[in-house]
Amino acid sequence: MTSGTTADPKLNADVRWDDFDPQAYIGRNYLHMQAVDKEIVSRVRDHFGDHFRGSGRVPSGIDVGAGPNLYPTLAMLPWCDRITLLERSARNLAYLGSQVAEYDPHWDQFWDVLCEDPAYAELDVTPRVRFKEAVQQPEPGSLFDLCADTRRWDVGTMFFVAESITTSLDEFQRGVGCFMSVLNPGAPFAAAFMEHSRGYRVGEVDFPATREIDDEKVESALAPFAQDMKMYHFDDPGHLVRDGYEGMILVCGRRKE
Repeated sequence: MTSGTTADPKLNADVRWDDFDPQAYIGRNYLHMQAVDKEIVSRVRDHFGDHFRGSGRVPSGIDVGAGPNLYPTLAMLPWCDRITLLERSARNLAYLGSQVAEYDPHWDQFWDVLCEDPAYAELDVTPRVRFKEAVQQPEPGSLFDLCADTRRWDVGTMFFVAESITTSLDEFQRGVGCFMSVLNPGAPFAAAFMEHSRGYRVGEVDFPATREIDDEKVESALAPFAQDMKMYHFDDPGHLVRDGYEGMILVCGRRKE
């Protein structure tokens, strides 16, 4: 695969994001929960639970570059009144829109992991009802649009986005900054990244990635905006999720006060 190499640089604006096939992506990644996703969901669940427990809901949450992945939104369900799903791809927007009224059964396995925290298990309505209540219709837009956005959210997630939309380290760093810029001071966040990804294929289409990404690059991009950061590194030498990367990095923290 050449989309992530320096010989074939590709910026976010160069990519035909409407060619992204959500069903192919789900079939490879989320129909059956991978062990690494179970670990990530557990860490995010504990982070949000520790932050919010006893304090009640906040007004708003956002999942940036939501794509065909509902578990970041499920992780925010008990903690905020409404959730914005920001997504650029028309096909992903259509998929997300189809899930609002009643999401597909394979997402239940992720909710089961979240329910190991009583705050999830003891919702006063079913998770599908709560999802329909909280999740607004998906909003079209790019990660980079957030840098000019005047809105602010009280909790945020960004999973495998900033490093998976460009080969440019500069664009990666700018994207991380755009995400963090729309969080209110003190807002908890969770963000995940592919380490040393050489790009990836969805269906028959190749998409770019920022190959330089490692713990140091992630910490450096987040440090100007974040406090109380905890970084988790998941090695995956067998490339269980997709080929052409070395591991995953999860960061949980809070927007600087």
